[in-house]
Amino acid sequence: MVNDEVLRTHLQELRRGTVVVASLLALRAPDYGYALLQRLTGHGFPVDANTLYPLLRRLEEQGLLTSEWNTEESRPRKFYRTSTDGETVLARLLDDLAAVQTSVTGLIEGVDR
Repeated sequence: MVNDEVLRTHLQELRRGTVVVASLLALRAPDYGYALLQRLTGHGFPVDANTLYPLLRRLEEQGLLTSEWNTEESRPRKFYRTSTDGETVLARLLDDLAAVQTSVTGLIEGVDR
């Protein structure tokens, strides 16, 4: 029987990189952190706020996201958006993700490359 903690750890590792892809995809339209958190969770990418916010800052520091503050509402919110460089990186990541999926499917189906 598989230990639940072992499975949880492997699932977390599998999803870690996909959260970057999902965030870059979702932020093609500007959004703020909490709304992104809800959107990702709704699409099957459960991510903790303590993981997402540092990720957003890192992606912004890398130039993959841009941000601006919206102070027009009662509560100021920082809106993020995928940058041009972010779109370039996203395209490469999606290509690689598709190649990985093809390889996994080949292994499942027993197809030699």
